Amino acid sequence: MTASRFALADGNNFYVSCERLFNPRLEGRPVVVLSNNDGCVVARSQEVKALGVKMGTPIHHIRALVAKHQIAWFSSNYALYGEISRRMMAVMGQFSPRRETYSIDECFLDLSGMHRAPADIAQELRRRVRSWVGIPTCVGIGESKTLAKLANAIAKKTPSMEGVCDLTALSATARQALLEGRAVADVWGIGRKLGARLESLGVQTADDLRQFDLERARSQFGIVVVRTIEELRGISCADLEERIPAKKQICSSRSFGKYTNDIEEICQAVTEYTARAAEKLRRQNGICAQLQVGLLTNPFKDVPQHHPVGHIRLSVPTADTLRLVSIAVRVTREIWRPGYIYKKAEVMFTDINPATYEQLRLFDEEERRVPAPPSEKRARLMATLDAVNTKWERGTLRVASAGDAQPWQMRRERMTPAYTSSWNELPVART
Repeated sequence: MTASRFALADGNNFYVSCERLFNPRLEGRPVVVLSNNDGCVVARSQEVKALGVKMGTPIHHIRALVAKHQIAWFSSNYALYGEISRRMMAVMGQFSPRRETYSIDECFLDLSGMHRAPADIAQELRRRVRSWVGIPTCVGIGESKTLAKLANAIAKKTPSMEGVCDLTALSATARQALLEGRAVADVWGIGRKLGARLESLGVQTADDLRQFDLERARSQFGIVVVRTIEELRGISCADLEERIPAKKQICSSRSFGKYTNDIEEICQAVTEYTARAAEKLRRQNGICAQLQVGLLTNPFKDVPQHHPVGHIRLSVPTADTLRLVSIAVRVTREIWRPGYIYKKAEVMFTDINPATYEQLRLFDEEERRVPAPPSEKRARLMATLDAVNTKWERGTLRVASAGDAQPWQMRRERMTPAYTSSWNELPVART
């Protein structure tokens, strides 16, 4: 039986690398990318990491550092990152018939039974992604996904490995030495809370966890930790998920660019968030039977607090944007209260089923107030909406009740152009 060989390939400092791709002047310069509303650091170049800046640090906490070291900062450009990710995954997929896109910048590959050495394949993958897409990568290889993830982290921290760590090619002694150098909290699936509990029992490193008694782990921590231990021992317990599983719930939420009590502005935001969630719902060919809307004030400010949540059960599940928007706006108006300054809204779809699932009406509760249109005609309309927005970029066709001025939109003071997904923002090359 062929031994399992998993590789985890990912883009180094991915958001930063995407920004550098179209602005080579940023190479070698400290760079950070910020979260929604330009709030916190969500990506750091190596130069910024060397300055001690942690993930999640609010930008206003490091203003002096930004000025002193001339740190370049950018607003998150998700359209750009998503398209570069798509290209990168397409190239990585050429190296194995089986792959799992784990996140926007991470891809698991099955290298079992390959005729070439896994490390050679990994180096070729790195060269091709760098040449064809422009993104630097690292690759970790192990007999399980957990070991591959751990090997990837080791490759990033060890320049002498030239971006590839193949645990399967190491002796038992060399592998143990590497695992002894990784904190138990850094093991995939453990994290800070479980790590603290394990450390209290003397389990300090990944190798300590590998040697931990299985029965004791089962009684004190459950099956997740047991499987992690087995994976650290080279026993694969998690196969590749080659198909992205359909989401059981879909949430669309953003903090407002400016705090507001204006119900019309809030309804505009809820309209936009509902439309985005409905687009995701149709993309997985789903329909939802329950909708929830929530509003939030700022809990960190000394102001009156109000965090209402309203939900409604749909007797006829749907993925129709206009219908869902009508219901979401009505719920918003019901839960909104004057006198509170809101900072965020969220829309969530739950009880999601495949679109082939059909439930006949028995009682028309909300439908009496939001009548259902002919399903075939409206389905064609939604298909056209998605096709236009896919071809010409999101927002080309949108629900009018989202408004034009949109003062609630996220702050993005330094968002670079959508170089790869907008005709109006294509880069211009001059000779």
